[in-house]
Amino acid sequence: MRKPSDGTLLHVTKLIHTIVWAFFASCIVAIPLFAFQSAFRITAMLIGIVLAECLIIIFNDWKCPLTPIAGRLTEDRRDNFDIYLPEWLARHNKLIFGSLYIAGSIYTLVRWLATF
Repeated sequence: MRKPSDGTLLHVTKLIHTIVWAFFASCIVAIPLFAFQSAFRITAMLIGIVLAECLIIIFNDWKCPLTPIAGRLTEDRRDNFDIYLPEWLARHNKLIFGSLYIAGSIYTLVRWLATF
């Protein structure tokens, strides 16, 4: 049986990374939508899921755990070498989605406090 090439493994790693990113980006976008509907249990679950991912990234030197795996498979170090995103989005990903996450969490808190 043949061993997969580094190119194949890089493709698979980038694909998995992109799927994981899409899941967390969807959670972040959904937070204010569910808060608007006063679905606070779902919103709290989404906030917790994203918070867990944030902690993983923080404790992994501000990188996704898949980044070093991709790094072993290529010399490329562009901002999107490890994920199938446009380079500008990969470069500003934490700022964009971190801001949306914080804003959505604050919005959720405000909506929840308004129910009392």
